[in-house]
Amino acid sequence: MCSTRPGALGPQVGQWLAEAISPRAAELGVELTPVALGDVNLPFLDEEEHPSSGIYQHAHTRRWSSIVDPADGFIVITPEYNYGMPATLKNALDYLRREWAWKPIGFVSYGNTSAGTRSVQHAKQVVTTLRLVPLGATVAIRLTDATVDGRLLPDAARDRAGLGLLDELVRVANALRPLREHARADSRPGPLPGSYVRRLSGDDAPEVTVLQRCCWVDEALVNETMDIPALHESPEQVREWLAAWHTTGLWRDGRLLGMVRARRLDTDWHIGRLAVVPDLRGQGLGRWLLRTAEADAASDCDRILLETGAKSLRNIEFYRSEGYRSDSLASPDGPICLRKDVTHPCARRT
Repeated sequence: MCSTRPGALGPQVGQWLAEAISPRAAELGVELTPVALGDVNLPFLDEEEHPSSGIYQHAHTRRWSSIVDPADGFIVITPEYNYGMPATLKNALDYLRREWAWKPIGFVSYGNTSAGTRSVQHAKQVVTTLRLVPLGATVAIRLTDATVDGRLLPDAARDRAGLGLLDELVRVANALRPLREHARADSRPGPLPGSYVRRLSGDDAPEVTVLQRCCWVDEALVNETMDIPALHESPEQVREWLAAWHTTGLWRDGRLLGMVRARRLDTDWHIGRLAVVPDLRGQGLGRWLLRTAEADAASDCDRILLETGAKSLRNIEFYRSEGYRSDSLASPDGPICLRKDVTHPCARRT
């Protein structure tokens, strides 16, 4: 909510919107986080550095960034003041840069003659400069028709418009996800043009599950067994181990191309689940991911350990070309353990 004027209609509009769209949001798995600019209490922009630098000296800016950055989209409830948006909205937009990029923004406006639509048109000129993507769906509330004695009246058509706004917001947010991820502060360039890598989280469990099942079929055929956890794990089980392992994912255009996981046990650095989508094998992506996982090893680790199927001769040859040596077999048909001594300290990236 943008208005900070005492007695403004904004809180009523916000309450109506939350009640109207919360059930649909729950169906879509969307978390709604109400934010009132009056509560955020931003002064007029007072940062010395340009917002594009991401260097914030003041606690109120860092707090505002922490609210905006994790969001996947926005619905702005705004009045119209003198043919334009409130200064509070313009000021809040101006504070940040990267945090806004590639996220959809919808508007619920209210006012007299124009129902606040001139405020929305004014705001759209600004938000597109910040790489926000304004939606076509809007809700415009004309005060003379929608209120009595300062109270917002029920309106089924307005309820439907609010649901339409949410539905479009979610669709566009999903479509823009690859662009948002590429711009994330924790992502870095990958080995392919347009690709990037970042740490995987529990939210990535569905994509990881699909990648595992398409990549470990070959292992099952070569080793003549379906007793391979990667083929049977549910998204919930994948989510559990993603929380326990440092897993790096390689992405391009919203598609998970490959991954590798690693974690420390005592003075050993364990690497596993190295996978590359079948249509991109042979381009060095697996080698690149393996070396990325090795470089993340703590400086006081003595060995790097990994396993593969005893009959996975191509895998074994690949790992040996990277300096790994075979350990003893648990059984003729079981996994083979390979190890590589760490001969120099590796700085762990964060």
